[in-house]
Amino acid sequence: MVSSSPAASRSGIFYFSQGWKLITAPGIRRFVFMPLLVNIVLMGAAFGWLFTRLDQWIPALLSHVPNWLQWLSYLLWPLAVISILLIFGYFFSTIANWIAAPFNGLLAEQLEARLTGNTPPDAGLLDIAKDVPRIMKREWQKLAWYLPRAIVLLLLYLIPGIGQTVAPVLWFLFSAWMLSIQYCDYPFDNHKVPFKEMRVALRKRKVMNMQFGGLVSLCTLVPVLNLVIMPVAVCGATAMWVDQYRTKHGRWPSAQ
Repeated sequence: MVSSSPAASRSGIFYFSQGWKLITAPGIRRFVFMPLLVNIVLMGAAFGWLFTRLDQWIPALLSHVPNWLQWLSYLLWPLAVISILLIFGYFFSTIANWIAAPFNGLLAEQLEARLTGNTPPDAGLLDIAKDVPRIMKREWQKLAWYLPRAIVLLLLYLIPGIGQTVAPVLWFLFSAWMLSIQYCDYPFDNHKVPFKEMRVALRKRKVMNMQFGGLVSLCTLVPVLNLVIMPVAVCGATAMWVDQYRTKHGRWPSAQ
């Protein structure tokens, strides 16, 4: 286990902090390398390009503010920046997770084995390669669940007033929940737990998962931190799985 404190009392903040510790655990660091490399290359390039465009996009977004809200422009400007960073960060973190999905699954698998002493059923490179189609199918399931909800929220940005005030808050909450689903899914999928069953399990501990996903979402906004957050989130979500979900949903044979 990752801590001697009772598992039931642990928060999403606890598991997020565990992620930072576990990425440097002996025997785990080599599995962190590929997710870290994918994230650094993609997120680094994406946010470097974004910061050259903010001075054009922010005025365009604020142009939809009605005249009666102009007196709040000093508050709406930072909300506009946060909105763009949230949407952009989540979009590119999703792409990065697609590319790195097999490596993230392997990282979650190896970390779980270290935390529990159990051997993964698919330990060889050939077995991992065989799992790639299943892993990518799972990514499509997440995308199909995410897109309709994201489109509705994005449409809110087109409504004057609401788009600059309420929509950023709703998008942050949605991103927190979706990122919790994204990263918790790796250990769940390693045990071949159906996507719907996983969502039901996460909803039963929604506050904990929203805390975890919210911190991950915040880190996607921060330069440098957003380059390393992917393996941290995978490790934190795997620690959460071991403590909170594995007893009921785990499908590996127990260690002798």
